[in-house]
Amino acid sequence: MGFGLGASLFEGAGVRALRQLRVMPSFAGDLLDPAQSHGDLLVRVAGEDAEVVRKAVADIKAVAARTGWAVRWSIDGFRAENRVEGGRGLARNPFNFTEGFGNPENEREVADRTLVREGQGEPEWAVGGSYQVVRVIRFATELWDKDSVHEQERIMGRRRDGRWLDGAPVGEEPNFAADPKGRRTPLDSHVRLAAPDRRNPPQLVRRSYSYDRGDGDTGIIFSCFQRDLAKGFEAVQKRLEGEALAKYVLTTGGGYFFVPPPCDAWIDALRDGGPGTPQ
Repeated sequence: MGFGLGASLFEGAGVRALRQLRVMPSFAGDLLDPAQSHGDLLVRVAGEDAEVVRKAVADIKAVAARTGWAVRWSIDGFRAENRVEGGRGLARNPFNFTEGFGNPENEREVADRTLVREGQGEPEWAVGGSYQVVRVIRFATELWDKDSVHEQERIMGRRRDGRWLDGAPVGEEPNFAADPKGRRTPLDSHVRLAAPDRRNPPQLVRRSYSYDRGDGDTGIIFSCFQRDLAKGFEAVQKRLEGEALAKYVLTTGGGYFFVPPPCDAWIDALRDGGPGTPQ
């Protein structure tokens, strides 16, 4: 179980405690539902036993009701084919692609990308914490499934199993510079826009859940951690404007949160395998 603090928690107390924390803005293509976005407190519950997780969530909601806190939104998630390979937590998303290959292999680099440092202009108590972004992204799976696997892989910029389109194996870096016109890896593919220079990877670590709420409402609960929102998630999101994947996805909710130190449990959560319920 872990917690993240929302901007409204501090604003309600008349305090601006963190330099970067604010309400998550809408980005190109977003259609945020206010009832499914933001919040004072983010609670994440995960475990190997789904029944235990559900009971813990029910207990949390009961405590919230008794103390006058209202549950703003909640969503159940899961990770299909969840596993750890080469130190990276991997899982298959509803588009049948494996996620997680872009994360670092070791704990030192995970901490370097995610944990707030001294000298960042943040209060002393926040050093060692992490900014978390949560995005509920609906996938147009019916439309996606009409495309061939070849076309899907060109949209993503990877094979379904994680191999690069230029033939480089999963554990190596693709040579985008040798493909300036995007003949092997399209210039508007997801991974090429997200990380155009693989030698300087995005300053974040991501670990998402899939969700399925029925009636075709399937997608991912995208979650990433970084020490700097502008250099992490927001830099990537701006590069993704105009990507080929845009017509297949729609962000409908989520928010920005700050996970106070110590963040050990959240770093461990990047590799865990249980179901989860962000709220």
